[in-house]
Amino acid sequence: MTGWRFLLLQAALALANVIALSNVPGYTVLVPYAAGSLQGVNPSFGTWGTTDHMMGIVLGLPFARWLSGRYGERRVYVAAFIFYAFFSLACAWSQTIWFFVPMRFLLGLAGGVILPLGQALALSEIDEKRRSFGVAWWAVLSMAPFTLGVFMGGFWAEYVDWRMLFYSNIILGLPIAGVVAALLYGRPFKRRVTRFDTVGFVLISVTLVGVQTILNQGNDFDWFGSPVLTFVLVVVLIAFPAFVIWELGERHPVLDIRLFRHRNYAVATFCSLLGFLVIQGTLSVFIGQLQTLLGYTSSLAGVVYLIMAILAAPLVSIVHLLVKQMDLRYFASLNFIGFAVTLAWLGQYDKLASFDAITTPMLFFGFFLGTFFAPPAAIAVQGLAGQQLIRAAEELAMLRTAFGAYGITWQAVVQFRRTPVHQLDMADHFGGRSYPSLDVMGQLSSKLQDLGMSESVARAQMARLMRQQAMLLGLDDAFYFGAGVFVLLAIVVWFAKPAPPKKPEPKPTLVELEAEELMEQP
Repeated sequence: MTGWRFLLLQAALALANVIALSNVPGYTVLVPYAAGSLQGVNPSFGTWGTTDHMMGIVLGLPFARWLSGRYGERRVYVAAFIFYAFFSLACAWSQTIWFFVPMRFLLGLAGGVILPLGQALALSEIDEKRRSFGVAWWAVLSMAPFTLGVFMGGFWAEYVDWRMLFYSNIILGLPIAGVVAALLYGRPFKRRVTRFDTVGFVLISVTLVGVQTILNQGNDFDWFGSPVLTFVLVVVLIAFPAFVIWELGERHPVLDIRLFRHRNYAVATFCSLLGFLVIQGTLSVFIGQLQTLLGYTSSLAGVVYLIMAILAAPLVSIVHLLVKQMDLRYFASLNFIGFAVTLAWLGQYDKLASFDAITTPMLFFGFFLGTFFAPPAAIAVQGLAGQQLIRAAEELAMLRTAFGAYGITWQAVVQFRRTPVHQLDMADHFGGRSYPSLDVMGQLSSKLQDLGMSESVARAQMARLMRQQAMLLGLDDAFYFGAGVFVLLAIVVWFAKPAPPKKPEPKPTLVELEAEELMEQP
């Protein structure tokens, strides 16, 4: 395919990739609006729409491989986009959180089929000499959800309506499906019929979704004081070991855990999973707190994230070439240390930070985000080839997305649990309990009453200010937690074996490029 047809196809597939990925961070900025519209539930309930959507993406990836082998990539891709538009409409029409969250999960399931197939279709149509440029282009697109996606979500929420995010999926998605179907009509495909690992899929689904349910609902329903969450924990504790035992004996496993026998794959996957847990969790929690705690509008909060693209977009387009020029462990370790410093920088705030004070560290956050995905991915696949390589790429993408969903709720838990600790500490410190000679709260109460407030109103005002500062300090603790994790990862990555001596490298095959794209996809 050449000429305008090629350009139109690549543009359609690229736009589809941005749409499917942007529905995660794009919705995150909408959480306060969505929670208010869905029967006025707590914002923490609204976050379920993000985490369950990501779990849907995770569980959609195995279906992409199996369905495309049976029916061809083009047919499955087009059908998945039609389902994507349908579930987007269901999300837009939702009136309760109990209907919205399942629709978000099914939307993610369709998205998990779309993402790898779109990349495969795009690369298969690019001339062999230019495929490395195609990988760079798709890498740049992978940064769009974290930057442009958040900004567009904030814009829709503030100036139109938060449901417009889902209507835009329909307005853009159906024409994309039509363009891809028309341009690739009649293309032959090699039929690959394999048995789907149904038992393994059910067990891993129960494990992943069960853990996510516990994290989602723990703060609101008293963790294991809730009989429901206790039951879910028991089910997870049974399902996970059963899954491991089953997969070890399965010929075509949904998740090949035998790959973890390779030391580099195990070390790099560990670093990638924990690192993305912190990154996704920090970005998602921070975007919510910019609005609910710091008083930012949704569009202004989106601008803060858009700034990350200044360094992230150009870096991510060339980093897959840079990693071939140096020891990957040095590259990954420097990236992790950079993240630790940046998160510790963000955690220094003890007041309502100004826009200028936040944007500078976020600029550096974008720098390290652009160089995060490639080094661990390259370490993970050292020594792997062929079918084992593509399976390793799929599994890394699956598990990283799952841990990103865990990170959203985990970082929120850190802030939630640390807030009352700081609130009590401030009450003891400023209320004269720690130092009897220091009773700042009493002095402030007297001044507020002198201004005309009653004693109860003055106390309520002081409690509000203290709660606000405690939440800010709790958010700082979430940043410090992330910094500590990255310091640990900067050490752990050195347990990987060094790369073998360099040899003249042949041109990468199509399978190798597809694996590279998949592993570097957030």
